[in-house]
Amino acid sequence: MTPSAAGWRSSAAYEHIDEMSASDLAWEWLRRNDDYDEDFQELGDAGTDTNALTDKIRRRWGLRFPHRPVGTSV
Repeated sequence: MTPSAAGWRSSAAYEHIDEMSASDLAWEWLRRNDDYDEDFQELGDAGTDTNALTDKIRRRWGLRFPHRPVGTSV
């Protein structure tokens, strides 16, 4: 899932960053992080304790989730 870094020196490839919000920029960083990608993939694994994983992601990545994870009971 990690994108190609072939054009990382091209300033034209990064012009869109000036228009990004803080959350957009954070997402661009996170989606390129292999450790975050592993945590995200774990959400789709059968048998994953989503409450524990959500708590782990909250602590590890500083993310907050406004709603309970899908598939959990109240």
